[in-house]
Amino acid sequence: MKKYQEIQKKTERTGKTVAIISTVAFHAALVVFGVCSGLKYIYPPPPEQSFVIDFSQEEKVTVQQQRRGSAPQTEEPDRTKKINLVQKSEAQELGKKANKAPEATMDDFGDVEKYEPPREKPIEKRALFHAANNKTDKDTLAAQTASKVTEALKEGHASGNTKKGKTSGEPNAHLKGRNTVGVIAKPEYNVQDAGTVVVKIWVDQYGTVTKAQPGAQGTTVNNSVLWNAARKAALQTHFNMDGNAPALQQGTITYIFTLKK
Repeated sequence: MKKYQEIQKKTERTGKTVAIISTVAFHAALVVFGVCSGLKYIYPPPPEQSFVIDFSQEEKVTVQQQRRGSAPQTEEPDRTKKINLVQKSEAQELGKKANKAPEATMDDFGDVEKYEPPREKPIEKRALFHAANNKTDKDTLAAQTASKVTEALKEGHASGNTKKGKTSGEPNAHLKGRNTVGVIAKPEYNVQDAGTVVVKIWVDQYGTVTKAQPGAQGTTVNNSVLWNAARKAALQTHFNMDGNAPALQQGTITYIFTLKK
């Protein structure tokens, strides 16, 4: 036991000795390194050195863009220079004296209005000539009218195109300010049914029916065959052209279906 304690004490003394020697050696080496590396105090101290810093901003240089292309390029004109004309404009004849005119003065009466003389009416040359046989005084320029108006030309006739009111058994079109061109197309059907079908139509400025929808107010029959027949007939109807009409003007066409015999 005593031997073990002696060995332990001897080991501790040896460790302390090694530690002290290592510390002294490290600091001695550090001092030598500092002396050799230039860590020396200079006396008197050297004068202070300074340098100038320029904080001014650099001026931006504008780069003139050059146009590229096949077109000829012209130099920008200098507006400060005087313009020299290639050839001065001169009169053909040099005047001998300055132009003089009477001085404009104001009188008590003011300006005098001058009236244009009346013009003679142009003579109608065709009125100077009579008929070919020179034996009649008939006015050849008068409008030519028939001596008797036939029944077919009167409005309201069933076979004409000048309908008036509601004709019996005939289709009737209503479009404000416009008339039908020709006869209204009649529907074709093969069913034994009777009644009235009112078709709502949309007409463009050229007079063409672009859309037709049967079953409007006034319809008294619900037969789909009659409705389709009325719709097809309405699309075949044409009206007069009107540039002042709406793009799509609304109207109606009434078809009266009767029982076939």
